Amino acid sequence: MEWNAETLQFLSHCFLNTLSPYPEPRRAAESRLSEASDRPNYGLAVLRLVAEPSVDEPIRQAAAVNFKNHLRSRWSSSDEEPNAQPQTLAPDEKEQIKSIIVSFMLSSAPRIQSQLSEALGVIGKHDFPRRWPALLPELRLSLEKAGEGSDYATVNGVLSTVNSIFKNFRHQYDTKDVAIDLKYCIDNFAEALLMIFKRTAGLIDNIGVSGGQAAILRPLVESQRLCCRIFYSLNFLVLPECFEDHMGEWMGEFQKYLTVKFSVLEDGGGDGLALVDELRAAVCENISLYAERYEEEFRGYLSGFVETVWNLLVSVSASSGRDRLTVTAITFLTTVSTSVHHTLFSGDDILQQICERVVIPNVMLRDEDEELFEMNYVEFIRRDMEGSDLDTRRRIACELLKGIGSNYRERVTQIVSSQIQSSLALFSENPTANWKHKDCAIYLVVSLATRRAGGTSISTDLVDVESFFGAVIVPELRNQDVNGFPMLKAGALKFFTMFRDQISKPIAMALIPDVVRFLGSDSNVVHSYAASCIEKLLLVKDEGGKARYIAADISPFLLVLMTNLFGALGKPESEENPYVMKCIMRVLGVADISREVASPCITGLTSVLNKVCENPKTPTFNHYLFEAVAVLVRRSCEKDPSLISAFEASLFPSLEMILARDVTEFFPYAFQLLAQLVELHSPPISQNYMQIFEILLSPDSWKKSGNVPALVRLLQAFLQKAPHELNQEGRLAQVLGIFNKLVSSPSTDEQGFYVLNTIIENLGYDVIAPYMGHIWASLFSRLQNKRTVKFVKSFLIFMSLFLVKHGSQNLVDSMNTVQPNIFLVILEQFWIPNLRMITGSIELKLTSVASTRLICECQALLDPSVGTLWGKMLDSIVTLLSMPEQDRVEEEPDVPDFADNEGYGATFVHLYNAGKKEEDPLKDIRDPKQFLMASLANLSALSPGRYPQVISGNLDPTSQTALLQLCSSYNVAIV
Repeated sequence: MEWNAETLQFLSHCFLNTLSPYPEPRRAAESRLSEASDRPNYGLAVLRLVAEPSVDEPIRQAAAVNFKNHLRSRWSSSDEEPNAQPQTLAPDEKEQIKSIIVSFMLSSAPRIQSQLSEALGVIGKHDFPRRWPALLPELRLSLEKAGEGSDYATVNGVLSTVNSIFKNFRHQYDTKDVAIDLKYCIDNFAEALLMIFKRTAGLIDNIGVSGGQAAILRPLVESQRLCCRIFYSLNFLVLPECFEDHMGEWMGEFQKYLTVKFSVLEDGGGDGLALVDELRAAVCENISLYAERYEEEFRGYLSGFVETVWNLLVSVSASSGRDRLTVTAITFLTTVSTSVHHTLFSGDDILQQICERVVIPNVMLRDEDEELFEMNYVEFIRRDMEGSDLDTRRRIACELLKGIGSNYRERVTQIVSSQIQSSLALFSENPTANWKHKDCAIYLVVSLATRRAGGTSISTDLVDVESFFGAVIVPELRNQDVNGFPMLKAGALKFFTMFRDQISKPIAMALIPDVVRFLGSDSNVVHSYAASCIEKLLLVKDEGGKARYIAADISPFLLVLMTNLFGALGKPESEENPYVMKCIMRVLGVADISREVASPCITGLTSVLNKVCENPKTPTFNHYLFEAVAVLVRRSCEKDPSLISAFEASLFPSLEMILARDVTEFFPYAFQLLAQLVELHSPPISQNYMQIFEILLSPDSWKKSGNVPALVRLLQAFLQKAPHELNQEGRLAQVLGIFNKLVSSPSTDEQGFYVLNTIIENLGYDVIAPYMGHIWASLFSRLQNKRTVKFVKSFLIFMSLFLVKHGSQNLVDSMNTVQPNIFLVILEQFWIPNLRMITGSIELKLTSVASTRLICECQALLDPSVGTLWGKMLDSIVTLLSMPEQDRVEEEPDVPDFADNEGYGATFVHLYNAGKKEEDPLKDIRDPKQFLMASLANLSALSPGRYPQVISGNLDPTSQTALLQLCSSYNVAIV
């Protein structure tokens, strides 16, 4: 794409239309840009458009975003999935972009500058510093010139870019290469960083933190914040000598920014206070880093910072909207509390103050918490129940208590227990006005509970769980008003869920109907917590791994439970509630499902399925939905086969709709459910299924890698249930074509063997014999060209299965038809050396029995001229059967899974409840060791004196010893 007036006009017009409020021109423009992005120098042309002053700023800004995203997808190719990656930029285009992007970025307006800074960071992630040595000197020179001229728009542009590049050091291990790169950055930028930091500090001092104009002070504060973030990156892995030498200068300014008040910004409205708090938070992160990693060097500054941060925290805790600063400040105190300097917190009065002035104010519910609870239940639960709230005031305050408690456990327990009782007393005085105090008490108990080592059980020293549950939690659960004080109800349900192991079964059983009632709450959080509570209760195990709650326990209220669960899915914003659907799945997996329950459940689930097909947007919910359908089908039909036809009538329209509407996200699920239905169905297979069989055999169905495992699963079901139909109308040739395609690629060869093994198991040799030459040719080609450990093991298992199903002679003859005597070559080069690598109980039995039959029945191996081969084969069989897996199986290199693609709908997700049952092809043989010894004894009796000599000459000493032990164990002799 050449840069000329025509290109300028084309790109300007396209980016203008991407801003259109109307979908048609917007989509058309996006499509044209997508096509253009494949042309050489597209990225360079867009960058030139961004820098073109004659173009309106909104268009240039849209182009800057596009340029950044273009670089993200095309600057560096992915080795994991090369076929799915767009073509990377040509080296010449990359070099041209790198030569101009810094100057373009520094001369741009702030919003465009931020996008180009991120784009530059993308390049830097891959090329800096080794493939872009000119970048840092150019940035440093720009910073020094801008600093001398007090041009803080440019200063902050440079610092923002450097911050974007250097933050990579926060996510890397301290390897030799990383250490070299870090040293290069420190040598070339640390001095300039300190210079601009001190220069800016001087300007702030001259202006005066209380006077001056906000417009002048704002970029200076932002500059210091960026300097602090770069400081954090450069100090993250090691303490550089230049920072240690100048620690006093850095720490003096850090101390200042935590103590002074920037009145003109903080009291001036707008985002001034947030800007200053961001600087303070950056300082807190820096001193936390030093306190944690460079304790000795930081020792002299520690107590002063503890006092400063404490004073700051007491004032900040009372303010709303200052969460980030509060969290980083508490994190610093928590770091100190677990260090050797924990004695700073040893005084009883200090512990009391921390609890009263920091912990309780931050644990107490705030207006923002209530708003989140009501307006965004998904985010509230993510923070509150799922542990993603480490950056929230409530959780970090409790982390501070845990930190102090690691050294002063008894005193912390005593103080917090007293605070809990005080909060509950306040609630008792006026429950309506003081309900938040009870919530605070419950939150403290739950958040400070500890998980017992090696288990899932939760314990606490703060209260006696049973008495607290009875006195504090049960009254909330018994409350008939499911909508009153919903945050308190949610806390009670969370407590029940957390301490479910400690609540005795009789007490829990008496309360489950109340929890079921809360499924009808209008609060999304409350009915989600109720569903989660029931789901988690059904997972509780007693000693010995026995489930505490069984089908009989939930039968009395099963119908109302299922009714309320489906009712919860009808609540606004809970139509795709993953907690409710997971509970439905769990209940169906435990309950005794009668026809009276199964019928409304399948109706309800298919109704939900039809709705989500219109716009699949919640992957977790959708997965639990399909698991719920699968477990309902499996457990109902196993108990009452007459339900199969009813389920087919309900499910088929939905599954056909998924295929007809091309709902690709659901294809793997649909194929797995169809496989489950086929397996449950008794032959002959109905015409409905045979129509799907035709879709299955279409090459187009197999193009998307994410569908392959599910398609193979469905194909296996058809091969098992309809082997005769398979051998009609050329279908077997089509199936073998699918096998051939799958087995030719290392990413899908295992799936190809699943297909092949199922054919071998379900069709007679007379049917498959005409095709065996082509099958062996495909397998030999892979052995020769793209052999992997995984392929060889699968190949060995296939040969073993073929032998036990169709006999050793057919195996030998069909292989030798491809090439004379190739069987013995395969045996020597692949079967014998890799037999010991087999894992899995069924696979081990299959391959050992097949190998035993080879050396005891196959004429090709009974010939005295191949005695050495016979002996080495026995050596491998004995090793396989006698040596522990960890001693005989070498670590094999990881082969990237073909399904490890990114993006919803691109991957195969296994349905546990629709899984294929593993079949044992040798049910009549229980002990492969016994089979080996009996077979050897019978063989040796036919030729006395021959085999002991072969054994002593070809088995290594370890195997000979193991064989003797087997002879003794099974009381047989090899004569």
